Amino acid sequence: MQVAVCGPADCTDEEANAAFAVGRLLAQRRVIVLCGGGAGVMAATASGARSAGGLVVGVRPGNDPGEAAPDLSVVIATNMGEARNAVIVTSAEAVIAVGGSWGTLSEVALAIRRARDLPAGSLPVVSLGGWRVCDAGGVPVSGVLEASSPEHAVALALRDP
Repeated sequence: MQVAVCGPADCTDEEANAAFAVGRLLAQRRVIVLCGGGAGVMAATASGARSAGGLVVGVRPGNDPGEAAPDLSVVIATNMGEARNAVIVTSAEAVIAVGGSWGTLSEVALAIRRARDLPAGSLPVVSLGGWRVCDAGGVPVSGVLEASSPEHAVALALRDP
C-alpha cells in the first residue's frame, strides 16, 4: 500500500512532530510513504518513516534530485512544478495532510476530486491539524476525514476501526 503525506515546507514544530509520527507509524505498518520530498512536513515524514526502516518516495517539483530531503529512499525529479502534486495523490491509496499551505490545499483538493471518481471510501483523504475545506456557505465539504492525532490519522488512512 502507498500513502501520500502532504504538508507545508515551512511548518511548525507541532506539525513536524506530527508528521514524524505519521511517517513512523506508516512504516511500522509496512506502508510505502509518498511525499513531496522537500523540507518541513515532507522531511519530517521521511525522517519518521526511515527511523522505522520504511520506504519513502519523494516526488520533487524541480529537476535536481540533490535538492531533496536527506531521508528519502527514492527521489523522482519531475521538473513539473506544483503539477507534481497530481502525481503524488494519483499514486496514493490514501492521503494524509498534516498542517496546511496553499500547496497542501491543492493536494487535498486533487485527492477529493480523485476520490469522487472511485468507489466510496476507497481513497481516504485525512486532515491532521490542517485545512478544513468548506463550500461557499461555510459548510464542510464531504470527503475529508478529520484526525485528532497521528495514530488516528494513520488508522483513518488505513481504514482501521
